[in-house]
Amino acid sequence: MEVQYGDACLSLQQVYEWTRKFMNGFSSVTDSPRPGQAHGVVTSEAIAAVEGILKDNRRVTVNETAAHLDMSHGSAHHTVHDVLQIKNI
Repeated sequence: MEVQYGDACLSLQQVYEWTRKFMNGFSSVTDSPRPGQAHGVVTSEAIAAVEGILKDNRRVTVNETAAHLDMSHGSAHHTVHDVLQIKNI
């Protein structure tokens, strides 16, 4: 059986970085939390609110829905297109 190298192996730079971290007392190989905007969770109340708006007016835009519910465009888009699976609004 031939061993394939490349994508399945760590780069030498990554090996050096992990070695340095473990020598300094670091004991986990999992990613640490990164700073930045926290990921919001689309709640069942938000889903129900978006669904209610869409039932009242199918011609409403994602931006109008987001503004009406005071949520980000991305959250409104995710709720409409991914959660509710409505493609044309």
